[in-house]
Parts: sequence; structure tokens; C-alpha cells
Amino acid sequence: MLVLAFDTATPAVTAALHDGERVLAESTTVDARRHGELLVPTIETVLREAGVVLADVTAVVAGSGPGPYTGLRVGLVTAQALATSLGVPAYGLCTLDAVAYGSGLEEPFLVATDARRKEVFWGHYEDRRTRLSGPAVDKPQDLPADLPLVGAGARMYAEVVGASRLLDAPEYPFAGAMAALAAEQLGRPDVAEVVESGTHPVLSLPRPIYLRRPDAQVPAPPKRVSA
Repeated sequence: MLVLAFDTATPAVTAALHDGERVLAESTTVDARRHGELLVPTIETVLREAGVVLADVTAVVAGSGPGPYTGLRVGLVTAQALATSLGVPAYGLCTLDAVAYGSGLEEPFLVATDARRKEVFWGHYEDRRTRLSGPAVDKPQDLPADLPLVGAGARMYAEVVGASRLLDAPEYPFAGAMAALAAEQLGRPDVAEVVESGTHPVLSLPRPIYLRRPDAQVPAPPKRVSA
């Protein structure tokens, strides 16, 4: 097994390789405006550091969001293109799940990432592997008030949600955690069939999770000017 995982659904452009036992290499750059420029060089970096070539990869996993439209599409389109060229499966993995897994928590908590428009994408977790609800998008003041929080979205609105609720955990969906979570699932039998059926609890087909319409809209036709 050699899993290539990456995520572009947040400001963190992150990629990692996992051999089924450990993370071989990981690289992350936080830059919300350069997903398209940074992703391929980041993948090349982890391949080089791990001492492998792209043809060695046996599965590709991309963060499926939720996240801003443009950044999210960069990762998912790249995953599909690489998988097709390599002849290997491509999977999606909820970006919030990667943040949750990276937290290492074994108690109930919330994950919140920045959704812009003064909102957050969030999910409710029983522990780092188990999402109970979400993903959803809401104002930070509308989040459940009785659970601790992790994620960059929570930290952005610390004054709103309460700074005492913030836990010391990674703010972004670092690809090492994503790759490790995916590798746990890919080692199980019939995973491809379960993913294809849409019933897998962690992995999905590499399709974006959109919780609202993109900011960019097709312009309406010009109004007819009467004589």
C-alpha cells in the first residue's frame, strides 16, 4: 500500500504519503490564494522525500471539503487526473474528518473551519474517528454551546464561541492525518464496493461537498432595451 493524500479545501495546501504503517513524508504550505500553483510541487516534494515515484502509488485520497469552491476543485480534479493516469482508485475524505483525526481526541468535540461570509463549516464528533453529525455551515454563534472546539474556524471566532472551549490541536487538515485515516480504511476488505455504494463511513467517491452555492455566478443575460 502506498497512499497519496492531499487537501486544498482550506488555506493549507498539504500532501503526504503513507505506506500502510506510517507516514513516509508530509509537506504543507498555508497560502489561501495559491492552491493551483502549490499542489503539484507539494506532491513532488513528498514523493522525493519518501524516495518513491508516482507510479508506486496504489491509491489517491483528496479532501472533499466542505471548502471554498475554487480551492476544493483543485485537489479533487488533481486526484481524479492522477488516479486515471496511474490506473489506481481515487477517494474523497471529508476535510473536517481529517482535522478531527489529527486532533487525537477520544472525547466528544466540534471541528470548525473557515467558511468565509462570517460563517464556519462544522461537524460534531464522538471521538477522532467518529462523526456524529455534519458537515454543516452556520454562524459561529449558532454552534452547539456545550462542547470543546478544534480547527481554524473556531480559533478565528474565539471571542464569539468562547476561548476557553478551544483545544490545543492542529487547526488544519494536515495530509499526514488524512493519509493515516485513509490507510486504516483501505486495509479492510471490500472497501471499493462499499465506497461505490455510498455507505462507507469515512471514504467516498472524489466529489466535492458543497453546502452552498459558489460565490461566482453565471451573469444573467442583458435586459432588453425598449425603443
